[in-house]
Formats: sequence, C-alpha cells, structure tokens
Amino acid sequence: MNWLLVVMGAMVGAPLRYLTDRAVQSRHDSVFPWGTFAVNVTGCLILGLLTGAVAAGAAGSRLQLLLGTGLCGALTTYSTFSYETLRLTETGARFYAVANAVASVVAGLGAAFVGAALARAVWA
Repeated sequence: MNWLLVVMGAMVGAPLRYLTDRAVQSRHDSVFPWGTFAVNVTGCLILGLLTGAVAAGAAGSRLQLLLGTGLCGALTTYSTFSYETLRLTETGARFYAVANAVASVVAGLGAAFVGAALARAVWA
C-alpha cells in the first residue's frame, strides 16, 4: 500500500512540475530558470510544513508518503536544477549560474524553515 501512495503523489507532482515550470518560465524573458526555481522552493515549503505537521502529530506517515515522497519528490527536481545551472555556466551566463545556485539553496532552506515554523504555530 505504501508504494501506491508514493505513486499517487508522483502522478500529481510530475505533471504539476511541468505545467508550473512552463507557466512561470513563459512569463519571464530571462535565461534564469524561474520555473525550476519556483517548483523547488514551493516543494521545500510543502515539505517543511508536512514535516512540522508530522512532528506535531497532526499528520501521519501515510500522508508523508503521499505528499512528501510522492508529490514533493516528483514536483521538485535537483537534476534539472543542476543541469540548468551547468547550461548557464556553459553559455557564459556565469552570474545567473551562481545566482541560481545560491538563491535556490537559500530560498529552499528558508522555505523549509518557514513551513516547519508555520506547522509549529498551527499544530503545537
């Protein structure tokens, strides 16, 4: 049953990642990978909130599998982040490559902390 929860979450997360990436990127006239940045930061926020909810006893392991492993696992993408950062470097957009790496790590960690703090405020 656990694997089915992961699959169900991933069935939502993967198309959501693609559609969100395309929608966000189409609104920016920049080489910066805003779509990937948006889905990764959003996934970090969701995962922080979910982790905080589980720690507070407000969510169980099944929801963690569905949303954390399945949805967030398919929604976020470290490989695309890495590839896009490499491509920025290869095309001479080094500033954007460094900005992508730094901003993604800082914003991702920040979003996870905000999600966990929000969960503590709601369920603790």
